[in-house]
Order: sequence, then C-alpha cells, then structure tokens
Amino acid sequence: MPGQGLPLRVATLLTGLLECLGFAGVLFGWASLVFVFKTEHYFEELCEPDAGPMGNVTGSADCKAQDERFSLIFTLGSFMNNFMTFPAGFIFDRFKTTVARLIAIFLYTSATLTIAFSSAGSAPLLFLAMPMLTVGGILFLITNLQVGNLFGKHRSTIITLYNGAFDSSSAVFLVIKLLYERGVSLRASFIFLSVCSAWHVGRTFLLMPRGHIPYPLPPNYSYGLCARNDTTEGEKNTAESEKLEMQSKECLPAKEEPGKQPEPRSFWRYVLSQRFACHLVWLSVIQLWHYLFIGTLNSLLTNLAGGDRALVSTYTNAFAITQFFGVLCAPWNGLLMDRLKQKYQKEAKGSSAMKVALSSAVPSLALTSLLCLGFALCASVPILPLQYVTFILQVISRSFLYGGNAAFLTLAFPSEHFGKLFGLVMALSAIVSLLQFPIFTFIKGPLQNDPLYVNVLLVLATVLTFVHPFTVYWECRQERSSLAAA
Repeated sequence: MPGQGLPLRVATLLTGLLECLGFAGVLFGWASLVFVFKTEHYFEELCEPDAGPMGNVTGSADCKAQDERFSLIFTLGSFMNNFMTFPAGFIFDRFKTTVARLIAIFLYTSATLTIAFSSAGSAPLLFLAMPMLTVGGILFLITNLQVGNLFGKHRSTIITLYNGAFDSSSAVFLVIKLLYERGVSLRASFIFLSVCSAWHVGRTFLLMPRGHIPYPLPPNYSYGLCARNDTTEGEKNTAESEKLEMQSKECLPAKEEPGKQPEPRSFWRYVLSQRFACHLVWLSVIQLWHYLFIGTLNSLLTNLAGGDRALVSTYTNAFAITQFFGVLCAPWNGLLMDRLKQKYQKEAKGSSAMKVALSSAVPSLALTSLLCLGFALCASVPILPLQYVTFILQVISRSFLYGGNAAFLTLAFPSEHFGKLFGLVMALSAIVSLLQFPIFTFIKGPLQNDPLYVNVLLVLATVLTFVHPFTVYWECRQERSSLAAA
C-alpha cells in the first residue's frame, strides 16, 4: 500500500464505517420508532373503542388494526431490504459507484423528508418512505463493501466490520426515541438525517471512486481527491486489475496449453454453479432460523415466563441490548478468514490464489453453521434462563452470517459480478424467508402452540448447512491432489 494514499484510504474506511453505522440498516430499529408514531397518533383512527360487559364504552381502545398496519409496513421494508439487493447490485455493477450512491442519496433523503413532514393524517406515506429508506441503505452498504479492496490482507475483516455496523445501526431509531422523550420532535430528528445527505454527497465525490475499487489493487491506484484524469485513469486501473485478477484468481487446468488464456465465464454460469447453489441454501436456512426466532420471540418468552409481563419485558430488553454488539462480533469472522488466507498462502505450492482464498473460507462457513446449530438447540429447549445464552449465540451467528456471506462472495467469484451475485443471493434468500409466516401459522394452529416438531425439522436443516463448507473443502482438496499428482 503506497504511503502517499494511506490517509485518504483510512478516511474512506472510517467515514464508510460511520455511514453504515449511522444510516444503512436503521430499519431494524423499527420497534423504537413505532413507539413515537403511536404517541403521534399515527393510524389511531383504526382503533375501536372497547365496550365493557354492559355495553358501556370503557375509554380503552382495541388497536389491533393499528398494530397490524405498523407490522405490514415493517414486513414490506424488511422484505425489500433483502429482495432489492439484486437490482441494487445490478445498478452498482452497471453504473458504478457514483451513480449508485447518488441514487441511494436521493432515495434516502426522499424517505427522511417524507417521514419528517408526515403526520397522523398522512400516515400511509410510511408505506412509501420505509422501502425507500431501506433500498437507499442497502445501496450505501453495497458501495462501501468495496472499500475492503483498498486494504488487501485485511479485506475480509473490513467487509465483515461493515456488515456488523449495518446490523448495529438499528440503534439510530432508539436514539430518535430517546430524543423524542426529551422534547426533540420527530420532524427535527428526520430533518437532521436529511441534512446529512450533504455529507453523503461530499463523501461520494471526495472519498469514493467514480467507478469500482479493483481487486487486486493495481500499482499507483488513485481515486477521489487523489484521482488524476478520471476517464483515462479509470480505464487503466480496470485493465491492470483485470490482468492481475486473471493471474491471481483464475487458474489454468492441469493440461492447459501454456500461454492460452482461460475464457471468462458469464454471470449466469456462476449463478448455476454448485458453489453458488450450496451457498444459497446455507444462507437461506440460517437466515430463516433468525427471522423466525425474532418474529416469534415475544410468543416464546410469554410461554416460557408463564405470562409474567415483567419477566417478558426483562428478557426482551436483554435481547435488544445484545443486538447492539453486532459491530463488535462481525470483524472476528473476517479476521479469521484473513489470518487463515495469509497462512495458506505461505504453505501453498502451485495452488491458485482463488483456491487459497476458498480454503480460508471453510472454517468460517463451518463455524457459522456451528453457531447457528448451538443457537437453534438453545432456542428449542423450553428453559427461560437458557435464553440468555440463545441471545448471545444469535447475535454472534447473525453477525458471522451476513459478514461471512459478503466475504465469501468476494473470494469465491470474480469481482465484476460481486454486486449482482450479492443482490441475487439476498433476493432469493428473502423469498425463502417468507416461509416464516406459514411456519408460525402452523405452530399456532395444528400444533397448538407447541413448536417441538418444527424445531426438530429446522435443527436437521441446520445440520445440512455443514454440506456447504464440506463441498468447498473437498473442491480445494481435489485441486491440491491433482497438483501433487502432477
């Protein structure tokens, strides 16, 4: 890494971390924002007065319809969070960093201004604002993940750190709620978030490239403030990066003729590969466990606590607090991958750089599956104090899952397809996550609130996720064997 560009790269890294932590994944702090919306009487017209036993109005209200409306908004937003990553990734790959970030800033600013100037009378605008806020945040995350390319040997650590910051950004809505309780209006808070768009614009043009940050990084690479002639330099960087990537990531078959360049593989050939299919199943099963657990947590705690609301509140608060530590948990997965990659590179004899990188991903994939299995087993045991262990395993597993997912895609597939592959795997896993609703209905209906059989099936499905790290390990071992035989 040239010393001349180090301050700029560190500034890009730190501001990107702040962007992910303060803006990208705020949707998942929705529960805190609902409290403010209810205080501001959003959708209150849906509440019906509750009549007493003699038909007299008691003054209390049945707000089930109001809760359903807020739940529907969150369901739409959370689904868009995963599903829209594919078109967002396509935009990033096709139109490059600057255009993707300007679209993100437009969507994010439009969403925050919509919320800022909404009221109880215009509450349905939230159906438009929250999906825009979510898609804008996803574009912020996708455009920031490439920053890891600036720090070669620490690449996976930075990618997982950014994903952890995305998880922890749910605290932003909690801060807005606390400020609201101290007299700061909802409008003032969201206008402040809108004004922050000026900072996003400045970072886009001063601290980010107009195109993509290539990997491997070519010599004397420049971007942002340090960029020379953007068009010429960008083409030169891309050409040099493609040359380096062909040398480092692609390997010639055992009997390939010397000097013959391997033909580049198309996007759809990677999508239809066994490697991508196994990774999709791995991500979808583990993610389904997490979504189902979060969606049924209140019901689970209520049953285990025997209806004690104070006890349920205590455990709910404990769960919420553990979620804030995602940013601290995620980098350990990337650190593990980076350290193993360096170790395997020293030991590798004739292996391609891609196979070395894949070898470093195997322990990470297996550890994530193991953490999810432990989390699933603890969640399936009907002992209330054990749920503290469940909460800890859940936040570590979730942090490892999303950080490891992004890191694996950067290691296992060419960088020019990263945005589309990242978006596609998240979109397809989002469709699988819709199974949580029929599963929940099945538990509440035919199983009469006893999730034992569902938990057993899901635990078995979690065991099957170990197939993914095994197939990656076997693929790397086969290459080592063929090299030894040669």
